[in-house]
Amino acid sequence: MKAVSARTTKSLNIGSLLDAADNSGARIVKIVSIKHGKTKKGRQGYAKIADWVKVSVRKGDPKMKGEVFDAVVVRQKKPWKRMTGERVCFMDNAVALLKDEKGNPKGTQIKGPVAREVQERWKEVAKIASIVY
Repeated sequence: MKAVSARTTKSLNIGSLLDAADNSGARIVKIVSIKHGKTKKGRQGYAKIADWVKVSVRKGDPKMKGEVFDAVVVRQKKPWKRMTGERVCFMDNAVALLKDEKGNPKGTQIKGPVAREVQERWKEVAKIASIVY
Protein backbone atom coordinates (compact mmCIF):
# COMPACT_ATOMS: atom_id res chain seq x y z
CA MET A 1 0.00 0.00 0.00
CA LYS A 2 1.06 3.54 -0.71
CA ALA A 3 2.16 5.69 2.23
CA VAL A 4 -0.15 8.45 3.46
CA SER A 5 1.20 12.00 3.66
CA ALA A 6 -0.03 12.67 7.20
CA ARG A 7 0.77 11.80 10.81
CA THR A 8 -2.28 9.64 11.44
CA THR A 9 -3.32 8.69 14.97
CA LYS A 10 -4.49 5.33 16.29
CA SER A 11 -8.25 5.58 16.57
CA LEU A 12 -10.29 2.44 15.84
CA ASN A 13 -9.90 -0.85 17.66
CA ILE A 14 -10.98 -4.30 16.58
CA GLY A 15 -14.67 -4.54 17.50
CA SER A 16 -15.45 -0.87 16.83
CA LEU A 17 -18.83 -0.13 15.24
CA LEU A 18 -18.79 2.23 12.25
CA ASP A 19 -21.23 3.67 9.72
CA ALA A 20 -21.16 2.38 6.15
CA ALA A 21 -20.88 5.58 4.11
CA ASP A 22 -21.75 4.05 0.73
CA ASN A 23 -24.98 2.78 -0.81
CA SER A 24 -24.01 -0.90 -0.79
CA GLY A 25 -26.86 -1.90 1.56
CA ALA A 26 -24.96 -2.07 4.86
CA ARG A 27 -25.69 0.54 7.56
CA ILE A 28 -23.63 -0.42 10.65
CA VAL A 29 -20.47 -2.53 10.43
CA LYS A 30 -18.01 -3.91 12.97
CA ILE A 31 -14.22 -4.09 12.47
CA VAL A 32 -13.08 -7.71 12.53
CA SER A 33 -9.42 -7.30 11.56
CA ILE A 34 -6.93 -4.85 10.07
CA LYS A 35 -5.08 -5.78 6.88
CA HIS A 36 -1.39 -4.80 6.73
CA GLY A 37 -1.41 -3.39 10.25
CA LYS A 38 1.79 -2.10 11.84
CA THR A 39 1.80 -3.20 15.47
CA LYS A 40 4.14 -5.08 17.73
CA LYS A 41 3.75 -8.86 17.85
CA GLY A 42 1.10 -9.86 20.36
CA ARG A 43 -0.49 -6.41 20.51
CA GLN A 44 -4.05 -5.88 19.31
CA GLY A 45 -4.22 -4.01 16.03
CA TYR A 46 -5.81 -0.64 15.38
CA ALA A 47 -7.13 1.13 12.30
CA LYS A 48 -6.76 4.72 11.18
CA ILE A 49 -7.77 6.87 8.22
CA ALA A 50 -7.34 5.23 4.75
CA ASP A 51 -6.59 1.80 6.26
CA TRP A 52 -7.78 -1.46 4.73
CA VAL A 53 -9.97 -3.39 7.21
CA LYS A 54 -12.20 -6.46 7.30
CA VAL A 55 -15.72 -5.66 8.51
CA SER A 56 -18.80 -7.66 9.43
CA VAL A 57 -22.23 -6.20 8.59
CA ARG A 58 -24.34 -5.73 11.74
CA LYS A 59 -27.33 -3.72 10.45
CA GLY A 60 -28.64 -3.12 6.96
CA ASP A 61 -29.84 -5.35 4.12
CA PRO A 62 -30.94 -8.73 5.57
CA LYS A 63 -29.03 -10.60 2.83
CA MET A 64 -25.77 -8.88 3.81
CA LYS A 65 -26.18 -9.21 7.58
CA GLY A 66 -23.35 -11.26 9.11
CA GLU A 67 -21.24 -11.31 5.95
CA VAL A 68 -17.61 -10.19 6.01
CA PHE A 69 -16.28 -7.64 3.50
CA ASP A 70 -13.13 -5.64 2.88
CA ALA A 71 -13.50 -1.91 3.56
CA VAL A 72 -11.58 1.37 3.70
CA VAL A 73 -11.80 3.82 6.61
CA VAL A 74 -12.92 7.11 5.02
CA ARG A 75 -13.68 9.18 8.16
CA GLN A 76 -12.53 9.10 11.79
CA LYS A 77 -13.45 11.18 14.85
CA LYS A 78 -9.97 11.30 16.34
CA PRO A 79 -7.94 14.27 15.01
CA TRP A 80 -4.80 13.65 12.97
CA LYS A 81 -2.12 16.03 11.74
CA ARG A 82 -1.38 16.82 8.11
CA MET A 83 2.05 17.89 6.90
CA THR A 84 0.73 21.45 6.40
CA GLY A 85 0.30 21.70 10.19
CA GLU A 86 -3.50 21.54 10.25
CA ARG A 87 -5.39 19.02 12.35
CA VAL A 88 -8.37 17.28 10.77
CA CYS A 89 -11.26 15.30 12.27
CA PHE A 90 -14.81 14.33 11.29
CA MET A 91 -18.10 14.02 13.15
CA ASP A 92 -18.29 10.22 12.80
CA ASN A 93 -16.33 7.08 11.99
CA ALA A 94 -17.20 5.63 8.58
CA VAL A 95 -16.05 3.06 6.03
CA ALA A 96 -16.67 2.33 2.35
CA LEU A 97 -17.09 -1.34 1.44
CA LEU A 98 -14.89 -2.86 -1.27
CA LYS A 99 -16.00 -5.33 -3.94
CA ASP A 100 -12.59 -6.93 -4.50
CA GLU A 101 -9.02 -6.78 -3.23
CA LYS A 102 -7.95 -4.33 -5.98
CA GLY A 103 -9.84 -1.49 -4.28
CA ASN A 104 -13.00 -1.27 -6.39
CA PRO A 105 -15.91 0.00 -4.25
CA LYS A 106 -19.07 -2.04 -3.77
CA GLY A 107 -21.41 0.97 -3.85
CA THR A 108 -21.84 3.61 -6.53
CA GLN A 109 -21.71 6.70 -4.30
CA ILE A 110 -20.40 7.73 -0.88
CA LYS A 111 -22.51 9.90 1.40
CA GLY A 112 -20.63 12.68 3.18
CA PRO A 113 -17.02 13.84 2.94
CA VAL A 114 -13.97 11.64 2.45
CA ALA A 115 -10.47 12.48 3.71
CA ARG A 116 -7.75 13.53 1.27
CA GLU A 117 -5.54 10.71 2.58
CA VAL A 118 -8.07 8.21 1.20
CA GLN A 119 -7.73 9.81 -2.24
CA GLU A 120 -3.95 9.30 -2.16
CA ARG A 121 -4.21 5.60 -1.39
CA TRP A 122 -7.60 4.53 -2.88
CA LYS A 123 -8.30 6.43 -6.15
CA GLU A 124 -11.42 4.41 -7.06
CA VAL A 125 -13.06 5.09 -3.68
CA ALA A 126 -12.40 8.82 -3.93
CA LYS A 127 -13.92 8.96 -7.44
CA ILE A 128 -17.40 8.07 -6.15
CA ALA A 129 -17.21 10.44 -3.16
CA SER A 130 -19.32 13.60 -3.16
CA ILE A 131 -16.70 15.69 -1.30
CA VAL A 132 -12.98 15.15 -0.69
CA TYR A 133 -11.92 17.15 2.36
